[in-house]
Order: sequence, then structure tokens, then C-alpha cells
Amino acid sequence: EVQKHSVHTLVFRSLKRTHDMFVADNAKPIPLDEESHKVKMAVKLRTEYGSVLHMPTLKENLREKGGPNTGDPYAHKQYPGNQGQELEYLITGTHPYPPGPGVALTADTKVQRMPSESAAQSLAVALPASQARMDANRTAAGVGDIYRHAGISERSQPPGMSVAMVETGGNKNSALMAKKAPTMPKPQWHPPWKLYRVISGHLGWVRCIAVEPGNQWFVTGSADRTIKIWDLASGKLKLSLTGHISTVRGVIVSARSPYLFSCGEDKQVKCWDLEYNKVIRHYHGHLSAVYGLDLHPTIDVLVTCSRDSTARIWDVRTKASVHTLSGHTNAVATVKCQAAEPQIITGSHDTTIRLWDLVAGKTRVTLTNHKKSVRAVVLHPRHYTFASGSPDNIKQWKFPDGNFIQNLSGHNAIINTLAVNSDGVLVSGADNGTMHLWDWRTGYNFQRVHAAVQPGSLDSESGIFACVFDQSESRLLTAEADKTIKVYKEDDTATEETHPVSWKPEIIKRKRF
Repeated sequence: EVQKHSVHTLVFRSLKRTHDMFVADNAKPIPLDEESHKVKMAVKLRTEYGSVLHMPTLKENLREKGGPNTGDPYAHKQYPGNQGQELEYLITGTHPYPPGPGVALTADTKVQRMPSESAAQSLAVALPASQARMDANRTAAGVGDIYRHAGISERSQPPGMSVAMVETGGNKNSALMAKKAPTMPKPQWHPPWKLYRVISGHLGWVRCIAVEPGNQWFVTGSADRTIKIWDLASGKLKLSLTGHISTVRGVIVSARSPYLFSCGEDKQVKCWDLEYNKVIRHYHGHLSAVYGLDLHPTIDVLVTCSRDSTARIWDVRTKASVHTLSGHTNAVATVKCQAAEPQIITGSHDTTIRLWDLVAGKTRVTLTNHKKSVRAVVLHPRHYTFASGSPDNIKQWKFPDGNFIQNLSGHNAIINTLAVNSDGVLVSGADNGTMHLWDWRTGYNFQRVHAAVQPGSLDSESGIFACVFDQSESRLLTAEADKTIKVYKEDDTATEETHPVSWKPEIIKRKRF
């Protein structure tokens, strides 16, 4: 039962609570006890600076003439480490001089400036090396030694400052110098790429492309539900394979067996025997469209990724689903395999990239730096690194933990595909038909291409869905929305003089995320 009070009582109680709240100022610091502060500072000095207390004291920064205890009662006190030691080259101000010509030098008119730090350092270096100073320096720790003694690496000094050690006449003096701001290194020169062949034959968007290991032919999959095999040298059609009942979204040719693998929006994953040109295996399990696939380079394992937010690992021979890699919260757009750990990398529309443990079937690392869907991932053929493409940025990462390297900014479009060759040319292809070529090491964008659409196509049918280098890395093939395959090659006539790098060593202003 709630007891009722008069308004007067309630107001009084409210006033009392407010008074109690503000009567004691709990945020006010307690008064400093001089004795305990002295003890604390002495302990701190011994524990933190014990290794350098025997070093000579520079009294340059004492601005007042009132002695060492003015302003800071603990700064230059003689501690047991340096009591009775003769302190040499105490750098003080210049000789007093009058403020102007014809003015008598008196105690009231004299001017005495403190030397600058650089002047003090040069003065200290120029002083003769006396035995006392030699002895002091023999036992004195350098800046690096102090950091090492404290268990801190020398790199953990304040950013923008570096320590230069000057050795003259047995002396070691540390001068703090401002470090130059980091600048972008000069990119390697790459010849520009030019379009030299357009191959048509598909009746729908060309969604995927792969080159066979022998570099004789390449294979494409399309929205017209067919898989076509083309001669790489001539661009002529060799074979058409039918069997999918919806758009073919991924193709790959095995280097270990005469098999071609394909996947599509009909949820099917097929294995084609290229000796008979027939489907010999189906891999059942995905609950929605299958967006991509890749083969493991050293074991007979196939990995597929799907709109059902999972990636699946299949045994090629038995058709068994070895693992279902679940963890993404949206469609998985791309998957890549490699022999080293982590053996599987996926990129998803949930904006994350996951690095997977193949044996356990679990996530090793989740990279959440991208702000938008990750539709493309590519592994560098030589370096232990990879890149991911998203509308916000292309990002480069280090294996095995996915440490961030740098952003490649400027391709402001939905990036559908990435390819990289051994020379360090990274290609990004976008939904609006633009293709950017980058220097892998520096992230410099050295060429931008927007090829014209096939005659009779709408301008809106300008889009690159997939791109790949051939095995010789001298040809670049793109699968496009105007139903064509475009083949690019390096311009043999170009030189560094005719196509110079329009690069300026500007200060890097890279966003971390």
C-alpha cells in the first residue's frame, strides 16, 4: 500500500536530496601531501630512470636563474646515482649584452638568450672530449639502449620523430629530428594495354571465363545457359556445351584431370569430362544460385559459393560434401583456393571477407574493413598477398592473418572482377564497363579503359563481369554484358618515353578502413 504525502513533504524531500547531492563535491581532487609526493617521485625515478640517473644533466632548459629547484622541485635534484659527480658542459645562455647600441650594460638592461637545441647540440659536439666525459659516455646508455632496457622497441618512439646518433670524439649525442612525411614510392612502369580482338557468339551476358592450363583454349559461361570453348590463338568457337537450365555463373578447368567444372543459378554444380564432352558428376547440396567455384591446386577438392550464404567443399571423386562453410550472413559472391594456409578465402555481400581453415571447416579470420559488398577476390601469383574489390575501395591484404596493406581508390563503381599477373599488373573490371589497371606494389592507377559496346547494343549493356590473364600473361580476356569476349594485349610499341608515368610523389593520405 502506497503511503500518500502532502505536497509540502514531497518538495522538502526533493530539496534535501538535491542538497545532499551537491554538498559534497566528489569530483574535487584531494589536497596533495608533499611528503608522500616526494616519496612517490623518488621511487618512480629509481624504477623508471635508474639506468640513466648516472648520466650528466643538461641544465639548458632551466629558464630561471633561481637555481635548479625553481618551478620544479624534483627536476634536477642530486640523486644518489649522480651525487658528487662533476657535471661537465652544462650549456647555459650566451654572454649578456645590451639591448641596443649606446646602451650601458647594467643588471636592468642586459639581455641573455638561451641557445636553441640545435646550437646546444653542436656546441656539445664541438667541446673537447675530456676523460670525465669519456667515462660518463662509456657507462651512459644510448636512447636505443634505454628503450631496449625498458622492454620497448625503438620503433615505439613518438611518430614523426627519429633519433639520430652523432658520434664525435668518443661522444654519443642523440638529436631529435623531424622525419619526412611518408611519400608514395615511384611505381614500376607498365606498358599500356590495347584492345585487339572482340569475340561474339553468345546470346546472353557472358558471366564467367577461364583459360585451360595448356593455354590452347579458353571457356566461357553465359546467361544463354551455354558453356562455349574457344581457340585462344584464333578466337574461333570450338565447342558448345548445353545442360544448365539457368545462367552459368562459374567455370574452371582442372590442371590435374581432363575435367571442366561449372556452376549456375539453377543451383547445379557439374563436372564435365572433356574427352566425351558429357556431364559425369553432379554435386547436390546448395539451396540457391551458385555464384562461383574454385579448385584446390594440390588436392582433389572443389569449393563452391552460393546465394544461400554458404560455401561448400566437395570431394571431386566421391561427390561428397566434405564441409559446409557457414558464417556469412548474405550471399557469398566469390571464393578462392590456395595451397598455403589459409587455404580458402571467400568474399560476400555481407561486406566481409573470411579466411577459412580447410581441415576444421571453420573461420580463421573475418575481415570487416569493407563498407559494401565484396564481389571479387584475387590472390597474387608470387607474393603471399591478396586483393578484394568492393564499390568503396580495392584493398590489399597480407596472408595468413589478413593484415591490411593499402587501399587502391579511384575505381568508383561496382567492381565485379579482379585479375593480377606476375608483373604486378592488377586489373579491376566494373559493372559500368570501365576497367582500371593498377601497379600492385604502389597502388598507382596507370591506365583506365572503357571499351565501346558491340554495335547494336544499348549503352547500358556496358559491363565487365569477369576478366582473366592467359597462362602466358600476355593476353587479358574480359567477359562482358554486350555478349562479347574482349581480348587485350600489351602495346609493344609503347616505351617509358612515349607513355611516361604521370606520377607525383604526393604525401600519402590513406584511410585505414
